[in-house]
Amino acid sequence: MSSTIVDNQAPFGEKHGPFVMGAYAPVAEELVLTDLPVEGSIPTDLNGVYLRNGPNPMFAPKGSYHIFDGDGMIHAGLFHNGRFTYRNKYVQTADLEKKKAAGEDLFWSVTTSVKDSSDKPMADAANTDIIGFAGNAVATWYLAGIPHIIDPISLDTIKAAPEYVSGLGKGMSAHCKVDEVTGELLYFDYYTQKPHMSYGVVSPEGQLIHHVPVELPGDRLMHDMAITEHYSILHDVPLYHDTAALKAGRHKIIFNSQLPMRFGVIPRMGSSDSVQWFNFSPCFIYHVVNAWEEGDEIVMVACRYMPAKHDDGSIDEQRTAKMIATLAMDARLWRYRMNVKTGETHEECLNDEHNVEFPGYNSAMTGRKTQWAYLVDHHPNTLRWTGIRKMNTDTGESCGAWSDDHDHCWYSEPWFAPADNAQSEDHGYVVTFCWNDKTCIQQLQIFDAQNVGQGPIARITLPQRIPAGFHACWMKPNQIATWHQLDNSF
Repeated sequence: MSSTIVDNQAPFGEKHGPFVMGAYAPVAEELVLTDLPVEGSIPTDLNGVYLRNGPNPMFAPKGSYHIFDGDGMIHAGLFHNGRFTYRNKYVQTADLEKKKAAGEDLFWSVTTSVKDSSDKPMADAANTDIIGFAGNAVATWYLAGIPHIIDPISLDTIKAAPEYVSGLGKGMSAHCKVDEVTGELLYFDYYTQKPHMSYGVVSPEGQLIHHVPVELPGDRLMHDMAITEHYSILHDVPLYHDTAALKAGRHKIIFNSQLPMRFGVIPRMGSSDSVQWFNFSPCFIYHVVNAWEEGDEIVMVACRYMPAKHDDGSIDEQRTAKMIATLAMDARLWRYRMNVKTGETHEECLNDEHNVEFPGYNSAMTGRKTQWAYLVDHHPNTLRWTGIRKMNTDTGESCGAWSDDHDHCWYSEPWFAPADNAQSEDHGYVVTFCWNDKTCIQQLQIFDAQNVGQGPIARITLPQRIPAGFHACWMKPNQIATWHQLDNSF
């Protein structure tokens, strides 16, 4: 087949801003591709599917556009017995169906409205994360929306799942966690009204089995959480809506360096009054790597968003808020310790050299100790990931990194894919998409997880660019309800 690149640069023009131009520009076609060109060889013990979610607006925006606004589209690389299939498909949300019926965008941007606005409604785009759960995949949204259930093979939207959520906000955080040992899904919701947060647990059968309010001092804009075998770790960040802007129906954020970063440790099925809070130095955290228990201590490794500083070393709150809003990240691998018996805390930078974010790891060990993380090298001024890097969560050591071209490559969130019959935590592969804006070549790249620094062991070239987006996951055959059907379709 032809390897000509289909690249619609700025199909809606330049007036809507940078997030619909260049590497961010949406693609129009939903494709199913096989027999693609391969450099190297696809490992025969690599089986499963790599799923990546991201914004892909179907219609020209009403006005200004933020990357959080775009309609969700899943891009998938399916590996089955040495063969590869690429698919991409929209998440069929109710709001996208309304747009399709009208033939135009009907919703407002996160830059010009707020989530609960009645006169300037925002679309629940389900464009942010995707995670394996209960035999399928779950797509979620940045501002906590209704989870959408996706078939990980066909990418069909099976249904919206409002039964997973409850409470005042009736939403699910972009980042929920699945304990692959118990099969449970854990999440939080957040909203501007008191008590400002809630926490829930969904059973492996898809039933909401636990849901409690969590009282915070005020409106907060947290993004992630963590779990261990027995606890969940909720975030109370020093980031919140500007009160005047909120009353005016605009989304403007304030970073307050006088407030600590707080983590609330709650037993998995704990009550509202069982949350134990721990204070740390002020910062923001977009993404956690993993967390686990060591005796009485909760250990959490995360990518700490480093606050911008004035020349005198004090925190520049205005610049920090702007960086967070525009995703201009300056993050470092960081370790937090919380002793649930004594209340003692400790935090430390594990590596002050590398600006790393959007972590993946061996998800079978979610909530259990993991030594290895696979992250992106983050461009400091824009949402572009220039390479991938393996890091040791014990020592902070960088244990191998790769980029085809730091100046021109756009990598996606890398995820660990275990080899069949894996013998160790890092026995397997790292899978990521990579777009080169100089050569205009789109690839899916496969790395040996034990030797990321040697570069890809296989490169699969795709005929269509994959727009820069957000989060990914790896789903193993035993996580996919319909995997057995593939034997009859290949």
